[in-house]
Amino acid sequence: MKKVVFISSFPPRRCGIATFTSDLIRNTAAAANEQFEPLVVSMRSDEQKYEDPVKFEIHEDVKSDYICAADYINFSHVDLISVQHEFGLFGGEAGNYLGLLLNRLKAPVITTLHTVLDEPTPAYYKSMLELCEASYKVITMNKRGIEMLQDIYDVPVSKIKLIPHGIPDLPFVDSNYYKHKFGLENRRTILTFGLLSKNKGIETMLKAMPEIIKSEPSVMYIVLGMTHPNVLKLEGESYRFSLQQMIKDLAIEDNVIFYNRFVNDDELHNFLCAADIYVTPYQQEKQLTSGTLSFAVGTGKAVISTPYWAAQELLADGRGKLVQFGNEVQMANEITHILKNNSSFYSLRRKAYDYGRSRTWPRIGHAYWRLFNAKRLPVRLASKSPLSPSKMISNIQVPEPSLYHLKKITDDTGLYQHAKFTIPNRQEGYCTDDNARGVIAMSRYYAQYPNPEALELLDKYLSFIIHSQNKDGTVRNFMNFDRTWWKNEPRNDAFGRMLWAFGTVMASPPSPSYLSILKDCFDQSVELVQKQMPKGMAYSIIGMCNYLKHFPGASEIKRQLELAADGLVIQYNENKYPDWQWFEDALTYDNGILPHALFVAGMTCDNKHYLEIAEKTCEFLIENTYNSKHFSFVGCNGWYVRGQKRASFDQQPIDAASTVMMLRAAYDATNNEKYLTLQRKAFDWFLGRNDLRIPLYDFRTKGCYDALMHNGVNLNQGAESMLSFLISLLSIVESYSISHTTKNEQNISLNKNLIAEITKKKTKPVITQTSNQAAKSKPKQV
Repeated sequence: MKKVVFISSFPPRRCGIATFTSDLIRNTAAAANEQFEPLVVSMRSDEQKYEDPVKFEIHEDVKSDYICAADYINFSHVDLISVQHEFGLFGGEAGNYLGLLLNRLKAPVITTLHTVLDEPTPAYYKSMLELCEASYKVITMNKRGIEMLQDIYDVPVSKIKLIPHGIPDLPFVDSNYYKHKFGLENRRTILTFGLLSKNKGIETMLKAMPEIIKSEPSVMYIVLGMTHPNVLKLEGESYRFSLQQMIKDLAIEDNVIFYNRFVNDDELHNFLCAADIYVTPYQQEKQLTSGTLSFAVGTGKAVISTPYWAAQELLADGRGKLVQFGNEVQMANEITHILKNNSSFYSLRRKAYDYGRSRTWPRIGHAYWRLFNAKRLPVRLASKSPLSPSKMISNIQVPEPSLYHLKKITDDTGLYQHAKFTIPNRQEGYCTDDNARGVIAMSRYYAQYPNPEALELLDKYLSFIIHSQNKDGTVRNFMNFDRTWWKNEPRNDAFGRMLWAFGTVMASPPSPSYLSILKDCFDQSVELVQKQMPKGMAYSIIGMCNYLKHFPGASEIKRQLELAADGLVIQYNENKYPDWQWFEDALTYDNGILPHALFVAGMTCDNKHYLEIAEKTCEFLIENTYNSKHFSFVGCNGWYVRGQKRASFDQQPIDAASTVMMLRAAYDATNNEKYLTLQRKAFDWFLGRNDLRIPLYDFRTKGCYDALMHNGVNLNQGAESMLSFLISLLSIVESYSISHTTKNEQNISLNKNLIAEITKKKTKPVITQTSNQAAKSKPKQV
């Protein structure tokens, strides 16, 4: 019995690779005669519910999921791993999170490449090299792939295996027999199917239709398939609507049908059998595989296509017709000729069908089974990277990030400030501070878990803080339950948190449409940063650094950033003493934000002086809040004024959160793993590693208590505490595998000279630059 793990997308996810993997497993099982046990580690998208054989799910952008998946596979005693690889399927730059998984596996890896790039950027080049090095065999689906792997990536030919894309084993049939199923009797039919997106080139075919109709009025063009899920997320159905408008403009409504849905195999087979001609008018040459084209060839369709790579090989030797990209005249001429010339029509069909017999799914299943069932599979040694301090010291498992309590304390206006236990306290209303925290939390949550509920909450919180902004760039903070703003409100930090929130979304927008709106809002207020108190400037600094991640050439933002960072340096110089390395004469609330801001400013501006002060003040804060066992944050009942006794209670979640984020920034700036160890210990304060050994996080309600008091916890679970916990948790999830990534990179044979070496090859990688926190018992602000 061979136990094989498949790392791939999988139904009910609707994508070509999911369908491919399902077909591959079914046909390999048939070839194996009950000697094959498949397990699927599925790349999760949205909120699908999986059934057997899916055993484990990975969130695309969550690093820790990849490491946990590796551990799950290693403990499952599998014989080998089959990876279905497409760069966009996996998280990280150029899908490099997959390496976190593969480099920890103990069983051999066989990778099927669905894409091979001929002009990779350095990141994609490196990602492909690591993937091939981690693989015992790499499978490509056509001959061009073999040449590219050898010439561009130096993959030994002994490691490469050619196995074509499988196609359904359907009989050679008369299309007229199936047309009645769709009410198309006496019509000539042309079919295109697949997930709809702009690169499919449907416009070319629509423009060709008027001339085709003149020659054959009965013709019907069927466009089968739902809009690609990624396109739906970003653009909705705008592309499909534009095509429908084009149909009206061309007056071809009676000759074009759109079937906007994802069809199962039986439905697809019926459509294929009913088609006379199959068309793929794709717009890009560099497509190495096409499942839809393979299906059409295998069922003996007369095929007309643009000359992308897969089509060039599949349609060679008279198995189909190739037309120029975007040439509707040539497309119309070829289709008209085939419709009028029966000998050409049946010649194309017979040649295609005969060629497809060698690629039917039963044959492909046998080919994979022979490879999986090889008697001497190599023994693979996982990367021997030592455990980092963060992995060895902290063994408390983190909870799954949950939106349950957050949704409970949110209404159509935004986040309620406070709660009585878990019940929203309407009397206290709302504040910009909390809604800005909500934006930060939901932006980071959505980047890791693309949940539509998170996006809905993000939009609500963004709407609140945009509404809080005055025309002169100032910000209102407190709003009553009746949606009226406070008059003469106390001084607060809402301004800085607003900029932080805007910048967070700008650095990783859910869609491009957010950018123009938030850039205008940010620019409207940025000149007021210098009027803020130190913490307000710190929040603003983080926002500006995030702004510059997307717009690195923004000179005014750079100037304002340096002025604000210089302001914190002045604060430090005016208040420091040999025994007091701090920006103010007291440690109060949200202390970690100040070193945090200088860390990110130092990295953004490449300023060593900022980094030196950030590290000194970070170490000072650790000395005064960490007792070598756990963190004990400065209490709000008296704070810690220089020369006076330090208050032990009430400790607030906001200080744990700011410390978690500060320590992550410290690691990013110094690469010192002790900061990752301390970051996890700071987070463990929420889980009971604190002065009272009481968890602040409520595992039942999914909320967080407002404070750690001398006699227990404050049982209220307001917005600030909930968001402090959630932001901290998301930071820990992001940091979980950093040290493993660093160690594994050291074990890859890619050295500093490799990028230089590839420039000597016939095909050179193209180098591109990309820009790429409330209870009444504690004061809300100071």
